Amino acid sequence: MTYKLAAYAAAAAFAALPISAQDLSIATGGTGGVYFPYGGGLGEVISRHVDGATGSAEVTGASVENVALISRGDSDLALALADTVYQAFHGEGAFEGRQVSELRALASIYPNAVQIVTVEGSGITSLDDLRGQRVSVGAPGSGTEVSAQTLLAANGITYDDFDPQRLNFNETADALRDGDIAAGFWSVGPPTSSIMNLATTRDISIVALTEEQIAAAVEVEPTFAPYTLRAGIYDGVAEPVLTISTPNVLIAHADMDEELVYNIVKAMYENVDELIAIHPAANDTTVDFSIDSTPIPFHAGALRYFEEVGATPQAHQIP
Repeated sequence: MTYKLAAYAAAAAFAALPISAQDLSIATGGTGGVYFPYGGGLGEVISRHVDGATGSAEVTGASVENVALISRGDSDLALALADTVYQAFHGEGAFEGRQVSELRALASIYPNAVQIVTVEGSGITSLDDLRGQRVSVGAPGSGTEVSAQTLLAANGITYDDFDPQRLNFNETADALRDGDIAAGFWSVGPPTSSIMNLATTRDISIVALTEEQIAAAVEVEPTFAPYTLRAGIYDGVAEPVLTISTPNVLIAHADMDEELVYNIVKAMYENVDELIAIHPAANDTTVDFSIDSTPIPFHAGALRYFEEVGATPQAHQIP
């Protein structure tokens, strides 16, 4: 059986199960980011508010791996960055030659802010200062690495210009604390626990981007948008910091049961206060944010909910 046929067969088998039998696997990311607690919260919302279904978060390598898990039918729901989702759906970038056209969105849930963190004494105050340094660009296959590469390349910086380290969020924080790297990339909903914990032991700063650097990145990757980290978001960050962000998208296979998807989306939006209690990033989990930000078509079950609440999806969001 071919790769694509196997994925469809797995999804079809999933859809054929009675709803009462469905225990949903939610692919997230590492424990130091937002995906894991958000996914855990979503699992709790599903378990409480979707009859006959339960959900549980699974630790993964994040966006790129999560797209593959959905395509293969190895996970039921997943969180992934919009740029990764867009590239997979269109067969571009990291997914050239292996298009995943069966991806569908349930929602865009919050924006990921690119946070380039360094510590006192590193001498790094700008993007160009990363040249010649030892820098973590995120875990292999993660959305953080995709965003880091895109941002850097758009501004004339490649991996040949510095010593790249592919570390997850917790490993990046530990390496900064121990002086093993000079800076590290996070692409995650702020505030995130791994940076918060680092800031309790070391004096940190976050490298600001210029408007020109942001414009260059947006020209290359249209899913990027300017974003300002608020003053005081972490200990030692006294002023607002201009950076870029990418929406995070909740995805599933196109063959997932429409009624189940409708009930998941309805439960998520109507009980978002439960997600906010777990992580403040969920303050951006709104219908308006989904309609404004989602780069691929919505699942039929999500479209049904949006129609019910009077929202109008964009043309590219309709299969």
